[in-house]
Amino acid sequence: MGASFLAQNAGKRSVVLDLKKEADRERFLDLVASADALVENFRPGVMDRLGLGYEALKAVRPGVVYCAISGFGQTGPMRDNPAYDQIIQGLSGIMSITGTPETAPVRVGYPVANTLGGSVGAFAIASALVKQKTSGEGAFLDVSMLECTLSALGWPVSNYLTAGVDPKPMGNENMTAAPLGAFRTGEGLLNIAANKQEQFVTLCRLIGRPDLASDPRFAERETRKKNRTVLKTEIEEALAGTSAAAWEKTLNRAGVPAGRVLTIPQVLAEPQVLERQVTARFEDVPDVDRPLTVLRGGFMVDGEAPLPTRPPPALGEHIDEIFAQLPPRAKAKARA
Repeated sequence: MGASFLAQNAGKRSVVLDLKKEADRERFLDLVASADALVENFRPGVMDRLGLGYEALKAVRPGVVYCAISGFGQTGPMRDNPAYDQIIQGLSGIMSITGTPETAPVRVGYPVANTLGGSVGAFAIASALVKQKTSGEGAFLDVSMLECTLSALGWPVSNYLTAGVDPKPMGNENMTAAPLGAFRTGEGLLNIAANKQEQFVTLCRLIGRPDLASDPRFAERETRKKNRTVLKTEIEEALAGTSAAAWEKTLNRAGVPAGRVLTIPQVLAEPQVLERQVTARFEDVPDVDRPLTVLRGGFMVDGEAPLPTRPPPALGEHIDEIFAQLPPRAKAKARA
């Protein structure tokens, strides 16, 4: 029971089938006959070779939404290449703009490409299910991790395509505005995003440097961007007498967006996170010798946190339960 499995499978049930065996393929078709959607992340062609591709599954469940998530999609010269998160991070350009000019390219510190592939797949499935419920038609969804990651790059890609600006690594700075980045304080780093003119003027007043707002080098958005290094030095000197936590409260109260740079343990202990029940705890977990705490999704429903109701399952734990619940019609159609 690896950490990744435990982290992602709370609330789910588990069936284990060997799709190279005829009997298990038949059981798989029983499941498909009663399913609205199917997700697979094999390399392109694997399901077809097993006799379980989209066309074969449509014969069993005509309205099925079939979502295939792969590194590069079902077509193109790279379709058969194996892909892991870091491979996609490098190929997508993410690593080229992560870090400072001296340290880039650097991997983002979590599997962002994997996460984007899953999130886009879920959104595509939800959209296809709306069509399925209204028309009865299914869909074949071809989700490419590379394309998902490119689409999420947003302004770096758009600036290049529309304005010819070649994105560069800028560390904790942001090319769109200044001051916008992470600043040293008397204790800890503080992110400040004083994008609007009124926010910048307020920031200068609160840190005791109202003169910065009228300095020709910083008086306007574009001049601030050109002189961001000097401006950052001036601001950090003014912030040095107080902690990031104190500045965060002061600036936010005045309408200047600011937030501390926290570690994972720190953010999980934040009152904001605790109040909104971002985690769920299970005392008894199959094949795990201690209590387990897992994250929920990043949304609430009608004011309630949608917490998982069961711990992550042991592999194959629910095979008898699930197959016993399948409607007889689905079983008969699957074996016809």
